[in-house]
Amino acid sequence: MSNVFEFVAESRGQSGKSAARRARRTGNVPAVIYGGHGEPQMLVLSHNEVIKHLAHEAVYSHVLDVNVDGKTEKAILKGVQRHPAKFQILHMDFLRVTMSEALKVHVPLHFINEQTSIGGKKGGIVTHAMIDVEVSCLPTALPDYIEVDLSGLDIGESAHLSDIVLPAGVEIVALAQGPEHDHPVASMMASKASKDDAA
Repeated sequence: MSNVFEFVAESRGQSGKSAARRARRTGNVPAVIYGGHGEPQMLVLSHNEVIKHLAHEAVYSHVLDVNVDGKTEKAILKGVQRHPAKFQILHMDFLRVTMSEALKVHVPLHFINEQTSIGGKKGGIVTHAMIDVEVSCLPTALPDYIEVDLSGLDIGESAHLSDIVLPAGVEIVALAQGPEHDHPVASMMASKASKDDAA
């Protein structure tokens, strides 16, 4: 099995819509890698291989190896453009990373202990205000996901960004902008059944 965190690509000499359409007709995905200390470079990747890689959630928040014509560069997946009606990837953006420089990435949130929380035991229902969060860290500290422990959440309460226990070396970008950006990530609401019981 190929490494899910390695994308094998070929350089694409031409840019523009017609070149991208030609790439798609031959079963490939047009892409670009940019940033870091290099010039933007047009790429093509195998559509079938891309689909297999994107099935893994961690790909979206992981430092990837992009192998272009045999030369490997470190990058993160910055954007994926999908066809609105068909099961097709139209375009991908990779952002080069330097291992010694901090980067900003959206990382998925995994909520735990919803059912066994204080409010959950009373029949409360959790609503999620966020499914991911933008973090800043060195590439070596980038987590696949961040857990949000809801065990202490009661009905009528919310968990905020500042309540999240972060891995070492990881910061939430919004919190650095001031306390007014300490947004809720999940709230415990009373279900209809729990309201009826209370009545």
